[in-house]
Amino acid sequence: MDQFVIKPLFGGGEVQLLSITNSTLWMAISVLAITALTVWGTSGRALVPTRVQSVAELLYGFVRQMVEEVAGEGSMKYFPYIFTLFAFILFSNMLGMIPGSFTPTAHIAVTATLALAVFITVTVIGFLRHGTHFLTFFWPKEAPGWLRPVLCVIELISYFVRPVSHSIRLGANMLAGHAVLKVFAGLFAMVIAGGLGPMAVVPLAAMVGLTAFEFLVAFIQAYVFAILTCVYLHDALHMH
Repeated sequence: MDQFVIKPLFGGGEVQLLSITNSTLWMAISVLAITALTVWGTSGRALVPTRVQSVAELLYGFVRQMVEEVAGEGSMKYFPYIFTLFAFILFSNMLGMIPGSFTPTAHIAVTATLALAVFITVTVIGFLRHGTHFLTFFWPKEAPGWLRPVLCVIELISYFVRPVSHSIRLGANMLAGHAVLKVFAGLFAMVIAGGLGPMAVVPLAAMVGLTAFEFLVAFIQAYVFAILTCVYLHDALHMH
């Protein structure tokens, strides 16, 4: 599990409050890569787009459609925030597939911060839009009177558990995927070191297949995080 250890880049020793770490570095690289794609790559705004501009426009259109369809009416003002979340998670996941790199989204400290930011944001939006009427979101009027208090408790628990499930789903998937890849890489090295060259094709084939699958998971987890954010935003805006 040494691939997940956060280490300071300068000075050595323990990580301090303001230490620049490998996690900090790869988050910064992700931001720079997003900037290169969405700002520098589209600066020309060619009528016939370049490949980079096409990718940026495809990414933009994909997230825009998601927000419109899932979050519903009045949600487009929050599109920049959701686009930023999706792009940051996607690039952090994808860049983490580079050998020798670091995956910030495999750490609960990163994913929990993102999830808490979403939770606080949509809760504030709900109260700003509906006032104290937002509390009726937790009181199911359609249910029988005797059942409403029980359902209210369930609704409150499920609401406050959102940032936990939101963060763990992303972090656990990225951590597990990289750990499994490391296991098969170690098995491949052991087979080679043991002089069983022909048998090495099995762990090698598994590594190739798992790598392709992990790229898919990297995209899906960014998509799931963004679409759940849209679902929570829809609840805050429309309360149904």
